[in-house]
Amino acid sequence: MGRHLKITISGVFIVGLFSGCQTTKPEGEPANSPAHQARLQAILAEDPGDFYIGRRYHVERTRYWGYLRRPRNGWQTAKLVIMNESRKPVPDSPLGRSDGETGPVQPDHNFEYRIYGHYSGKDAYDPNSNMVLPEFILEDYELIDSEPGWLFDPREIHPSRRLQPGPEGSERETAP
Repeated sequence: MGRHLKITISGVFIVGLFSGCQTTKPEGEPANSPAHQARLQAILAEDPGDFYIGRRYHVERTRYWGYLRRPRNGWQTAKLVIMNESRKPVPDSPLGRSDGETGPVQPDHNFEYRIYGHYSGKDAYDPNSNMVLPEFILEDYELIDSEPGWLFDPREIHPSRRLQPGPEGSERETAP
């Protein structure tokens, strides 16, 4: 065997040997950061109730509303939903405008709400994102915070034209 072939085989063997290794997350990784720990403590201190915590997640030309989670449950449990506005329009919807009101609808991307309502048990299709998502029937909402900060990770940025990946292990569905 040639010298180069032996080096190549040795290199492949070493890479294969270490490729299955996994380490625990060090203190410097985001999941263990002070920001994540503070967020977790704030979520655990939330008042329980028969409502959801909703975070508006707007991506141009899509029809989903954003993420919903139960109080005291982290965002990794949140579901991306399509809102049914038959009972109440969502905050930034043209359906909720009074007669004669004109101008652009004020976007509420990343606003956090207390959301009242229930899942219909049906799925709805958003053709622009090619996603099938749970339908939520909105009954009422209250603004909690218009600047709540990051959703899944402190380093996230919001591309307004595409869906950003959620956290590992989240129940969020993404388009193929």
